[in-house]
Amino acid sequence: MSRSVRRLREFSETVFATMTARATEFDAVNLGQGFPDSDGPPRMLEIACEEIRSGNNQYGPGRGLPVLREAVAAQRSRDHGIGYDPDTEVLITVGATEAISATVLGLVEPGSEVIVLEPYYDAYAAAIALAGARRVAVPLAADGATWTVDVDAVRAAITSDTAMLIINSPHNPTGSVFGRDVLTELAAVCVEHDLLVLSDEVYENLIFDATHTAVASLPGMWERTVTVSSAAKSWNVTGWKTGWALAPAPLLDAVVTAKQFMSYVGATPFQPAVAHALNHEQEWLRGMVAELATGRDILVAGLREAGLQVHDTSGTYFVVADIGESGDGLQFCLDLPERIGVAAIPVQVFCDDPGPWRSKVRFAFGKQHGTLHRGVERLRLLDSRQG
Repeated sequence: MSRSVRRLREFSETVFATMTARATEFDAVNLGQGFPDSDGPPRMLEIACEEIRSGNNQYGPGRGLPVLREAVAAQRSRDHGIGYDPDTEVLITVGATEAISATVLGLVEPGSEVIVLEPYYDAYAAAIALAGARRVAVPLAADGATWTVDVDAVRAAITSDTAMLIINSPHNPTGSVFGRDVLTELAAVCVEHDLLVLSDEVYENLIFDATHTAVASLPGMWERTVTVSSAAKSWNVTGWKTGWALAPAPLLDAVVTAKQFMSYVGATPFQPAVAHALNHEQEWLRGMVAELATGRDILVAGLREAGLQVHDTSGTYFVVADIGESGDGLQFCLDLPERIGVAAIPVQVFCDDPGPWRSKVRFAFGKQHGTLHRGVERLRLLDSRQG
């Protein structure tokens, strides 16, 4: 029996590990876990190898190598018009997940409330639990064939104990990209109630039919927002675990305080390579996103051919399909690798109230087109009437 402390007992093996193990067991096409099956820019990879061979293999500075902090600050200024001091307002982390955990641990007192938008990335819930805080889930609202933020519901959920709101756009798992108008309205609520905001913008570059709004660029938000992003999804290096947090110094110092006792520093030789990508590989990035959009179209067509209702997705790696009101997404996804040789993720596991999301299933299209075509061929075997 697990000896986990009480606050972590709801967390066992992640759904990603469970479904990937099922995919491996049945040699399934893994359209569940959101990782690419191709590499990033060749020159970026070469630089990492050069750094290793040249001996750049020891601890770097606690806040990250200056070359990467400067590149991150330059990217935020270039792409979003937001200024950050690379010396005091940028922190390099071991992936975005560490940045998320360090932000909550460093800025949220035990017993405080943190609002998350449901469905939510499971790492948010774990970070809140580690901090001894309380999670308050506010469901997204249907918006045509996608979802958006229910600002009135967020306002209603705020109490005197509310310390932070976590925003994720482009949104995992739904693929929604929240519009500037709704985010501006949400920002006004945060200012009114003096809330801190953790803005998870990991998928900021993976946009197809929309425009990304950096939350810190909105009125009153720079001084209260910690923005998190990473190299993983933009540069196809999920295994490098190189992320970052950006915030005004009084907020970021609190994040640094927590982070320094989690990992102290990240992998040193990858940091100059990621800096190169941020500074010089925009053409590669545009090409990758165009390929990703084609992959989305391949998978969406296959899901529809299999008889599933498919929701719109304007960003991320993910598309949500509906298996029918009588279906149970969790059981569907547990059975799918053995049934037809495809793996997917049930959306209900990202919810405190799984009922409204019970029939929703997330598929990942951040794969080579050949992988997606194999998945689509197997999806043809699916009789959606069987759930």
